[in-house]
Order: sequence, then C-alpha cells, then structure tokens
Amino acid sequence: MDTEALARLSEITKKAKNIVFFGGAGVSTESGIPDFRSVDGLYNQRYAEPPEEILSHHYFISKPEEFFRFYRDKMLYPDAEPNAAHKRLAQWEQEGRLSAVVTQNIDGLHQKAGSKTVYELHGSVLRNHCMRCKKFYDLQFIMRSKGVPRCECGGIIKPDVVLYEEGLDERTIRGAVSAISRADVLIIGGTSLAVYPAASFVNYFEGDHLVLINRDPTPQDRYASLIIRDPIAQVLGAL
Repeated sequence: MDTEALARLSEITKKAKNIVFFGGAGVSTESGIPDFRSVDGLYNQRYAEPPEEILSHHYFISKPEEFFRFYRDKMLYPDAEPNAAHKRLAQWEQEGRLSAVVTQNIDGLHQKAGSKTVYELHGSVLRNHCMRCKKFYDLQFIMRSKGVPRCECGGIIKPDVVLYEEGLDERTIRGAVSAISRADVLIIGGTSLAVYPAASFVNYFEGDHLVLINRDPTPQDRYASLIIRDPIAQVLGAL
C-alpha cells in the first residue's frame, strides 16, 4: 500500500468538516459480493442472455421466471457482512465528519455497518413490494419463495431495485445531489463511474478535495487531489 498516499488521505479526512462518500460495486467485493458487471464464463454457461438483458424492465415483465432464477442466484448475498470500508464510513458519520453515503450498491451493507444517511441510487434487495397492492415483503420472503414470488392478493412482488430501462427515484437523486454539492471532501471509491446517470452526480461537487480510491482509471481522475489504486477496504481500514 502507498504509505505516502495513505498519509495524505488521513490528513485530508482529519481536516474535513463535511465528507461525502460516493461508492460502487468495488466497495462490496471485499465482503464477498462479486462485481456483477464483470461478465465471466459462469454467466455465459448458465444463462442464455447477458446480465444487463436479464436485469432489464422488459425482461422482468416478459420472462419473470428467468429473471427471478438469475436474481436469486446472482444478486442476493444475505450472509455478506460489512467490511472495513463500510465500518469506517459509519464511524465518520457517528463522529460528525461524514454527512452522507451515496451508493450504487443494492446490498444494504452500509446500513448494516451503522450508516444512517445513505442514498441508494439503484435501490435495495432488502425491500420488495407487490406491484398490485404495494404490500411490503422482506428479503427472506423472496429467498424462501419459489418461481415468481406473489403477494397474498395475487400480484407479482418486485424487488425495489432499479432495473435497466427504469428511472432513478427523484427524491433519492435530490438528496444525493444536495449532499455532494455541499461537501468539502468527496471520496469516490470502488466505481468506474461508467453507469449513468448516477456517475454524473459527482459533477455537482465544488469542494476542496476530490479523492479517488479505485483499481482502474475513471473519467474524474484528472480532477482529483489524490488517487489511490489499492483496495478500498484496506485503505479506509488502515486510517
């Protein structure tokens, strides 16, 4: 690990008055949740279509059985636990140094670690609602159910995750953009900033320090005060 970069990050975060964290799939990989965008051979062996097709609105409507087979197999990790990155961010919030987490993840690990103000841009697997009567169902119900999960009223139960072709929740967008625009330090971690419109929200940042903790280059690298290529749980855990 780059000790000089770590020391610089420590200095930035200790002086910060309002940190906001913007994260993606790389934040949860160290908790054992794979990066779904890395399409590997297993996907191709077991599924006729790529994940982006299966996780689309039209596929959910037209082939719900296939959707839920993939969803239960690849998107649900109920035994995953928060890693050092999740825990450090929750600690900063409790100390009054971090005002919000903006995440593209749907696993709920930030809240499980103790974070309170979390803007889940793409929803959460922990919430599910009947498409007919809007009754709430938890993750355990979806996992226990077979085939297409149905409400007692007969309606199909849909996970509260944003599928391809669906728009983001307007209230969540407003909260995330407001938090980012008021931050003096924005830490971006575990995301290639390739998924839009979520990735565009970081453009609202006008604070002092933009920090990037990501394995690969991103479109925001040229604006960064600090770039670290080490795994984010290792980095934040070392502070």
